[in-house]
Amino acid sequence: MSKAPFKFKQFTIEQDRCAMKIGTDGVLIGAWSSLDHYPESILDIGTGTGLIALMMAQRSDASLIDALEIEENAYEQAVENFENSDWGDRLFCYHAGFDEFVDEMQDEEKYDLIISNPPFYSEDYKSGESNRDRARFADALPLPELIEGASLLLSKNGHFDMILPFSEEEKALKVGENFGLFPRKITRVKGTEDSPIKRSLISFEFKNIAPDIDELVLEISRHNYTPEFKELVKDFYLKL
Repeated sequence: MSKAPFKFKQFTIEQDRCAMKIGTDGVLIGAWSSLDHYPESILDIGTGTGLIALMMAQRSDASLIDALEIEENAYEQAVENFENSDWGDRLFCYHAGFDEFVDEMQDEEKYDLIISNPPFYSEDYKSGESNRDRARFADALPLPELIEGASLLLSKNGHFDMILPFSEEEKALKVGENFGLFPRKITRVKGTEDSPIKRSLISFEFKNIAPDIDELVLEISRHNYTPEFKELVKDFYLKL
């Protein structure tokens, strides 16, 4: 995987010290997440390189954009990427585990938007590279712990948005309901029209209403992207 900087239209991500490099999942959730409720405060859980927080800074006028990262090298890299952006005064990264962050912050001001591209591989296999394993395996941040914590940090009318494998969608919805969170929008993502659904983008809120459910196809053929995907990410990728 490339360690070279990843250049977007309005910012650059240094990623040489991060176990998890820039990928489509992070860009998808960062571009898809709705700002229609005009969030004043945003939290990116497991920020890695800082990508999603930077996307939120580009897209929104939120005065407070916090990020959280437990892995030290990734934390230091996210801070560096924040400082090198045009929005460094609005971005702040905490170096902590999610459980201790929730304990400390749940009685403070709530976040209007919480967003996460969480670790989600729950297979027994580990790569042997501890930083990469921590960044990508679900035992580092189990889904119930993530959703419960988000419910404690979310403002009354806030949204909690996440991307996860389609196979985990049903579990996430059940866990969300246990903590009073319900889907307001679900987008199911396919690589091509004929391929199986690979990812689910879910936006939770405290209101229990019928969710808006749709589908997003990324490619017509290899590197030939659909108009819908290009429209979604056009403000970020240099070549789209």
